[in-house]
Amino acid sequence: MTSSFEALLPSTERALLHRVAVAQSEGRAPSFVAGVVRDGAMVWSGARSCVDGHAPDTGTQYRIGSITKVFTAVLVMRLRDEGLLGLEDLLEKHLPGTGVGEVTIAQLLGHTAGLAAETPSPWWERTPGSLRPELADVLGERPTVHPVGRLHHYSNPGYTLLGSLVEAVRGVSWEEALRTEILEPLGLDRTSCRPVAPHAGGFAVHPWADVMMPEPAEDLGLMAPAGQLWSTVGDLCRFAVFLTEGDDRVLSADTVAEMRVPAAPASVTDGKAGYGLGLQLVHSERGLLFGHTGSLPGFVAGLWVSVEDGVAAVALANATSGPLPATVAAELIGIVAEAEPRLPKPWRPVPAAEVDEELLALTGPWYWGTYAYGLRLGAGRALTLEPLKGAGRRASFRALPDGSGWIGLDGYYQGETLRVVRRPDGSVSHLDLGSFVFTREPYEQGDAVPGGVAEGAWRGL
Repeated sequence: MTSSFEALLPSTERALLHRVAVAQSEGRAPSFVAGVVRDGAMVWSGARSCVDGHAPDTGTQYRIGSITKVFTAVLVMRLRDEGLLGLEDLLEKHLPGTGVGEVTIAQLLGHTAGLAAETPSPWWERTPGSLRPELADVLGERPTVHPVGRLHHYSNPGYTLLGSLVEAVRGVSWEEALRTEILEPLGLDRTSCRPVAPHAGGFAVHPWADVMMPEPAEDLGLMAPAGQLWSTVGDLCRFAVFLTEGDDRVLSADTVAEMRVPAAPASVTDGKAGYGLGLQLVHSERGLLFGHTGSLPGFVAGLWVSVEDGVAAVALANATSGPLPATVAAELIGIVAEAEPRLPKPWRPVPAAEVDEELLALTGPWYWGTYAYGLRLGAGRALTLEPLKGAGRRASFRALPDGSGWIGLDGYYQGETLRVVRRPDGSVSHLDLGSFVFTREPYEQGDAVPGGVAEGAWRGL
């Protein structure tokens, strides 16, 4: 996303408001508020309320539940980027004595540590955190329910451990780290651990009657890193831009992109869903959406981003059940993307200073065996390798800083290195991609494995 504001069409705004109005009405929510971001700026917001003439705005706080986990994950990734821990480090190395120290930090971030989904009774979301003053109270007598690293199993206690990890490594409270390292740099001054007026009250709406009652807003104590935060549509829209573009004051663009790479397998029952490092991933008709859902008694929330469309959406409601902000947020993205498709950037040649005759000479057709591929050169010495016809593996590559080759960015070749192999006289012999050899001709005569064709070997019947 880039920071350029362009207003939506009135027909698009009407469709967005209609979707929010239907969500509030059919979901029987006391109030429902949403916002849409396009190319780095909030371009629309809308709300509906059961109180005539008194709808919330983009500065009204709602509790966001498990969207809090994304903030906790960002704090952990900051520690990794600073070299204070590694994602493959065992928890015991930095937070000893938990009894589950054999799990890695990456497994906790991606919910593959085998931990239970919830704390022991009573229900932690509706009781004060003072009932669980120690990690042992959060984990209980049977903290693991699955083999470590074998299964994606969503775990709220896992993020309590990550919050305690942040405190142990940083030497300050999770709340203090959150404020100084994320909220203040990004200008999220309406996001807080406790509600600050104006804020919505949380309600339970009776499932069989049009009546409701207030829900308690408990301080979650040690469970805060899993679901404590209150925020607004305005702040969460700014946070969505950060999760797309990064911000060097908090995390680089490369690190936020790393967070949305699948770290946990998709569910067997729902192959369209996955999980990165603190981010939920959904493969929709529009491509990949990333973000997170959230709920606590009295509140439900959803935040999704579509990088392909350059659109993000946030939806919040103050009801325990009924409305589905996560679904609505995804649908708001679809409304904008379908009504006003993203305009492609104008084509421009690369800057003259980047023109490299040796790289230009590498472009064009290459062959892996008899499979035909095309190598294309882009800005910043980036390369793309794609099949010219039939089946094949497409991949994009970024030049390595030391000039030794290119690193794969996606697909089968993600993380693999593409290198140019030269003959003793300096001429190009072949491309080596993770030991796969690409030659200028199919099985080029006298060239590298699997090259080499006997004299007259190509023949007809």
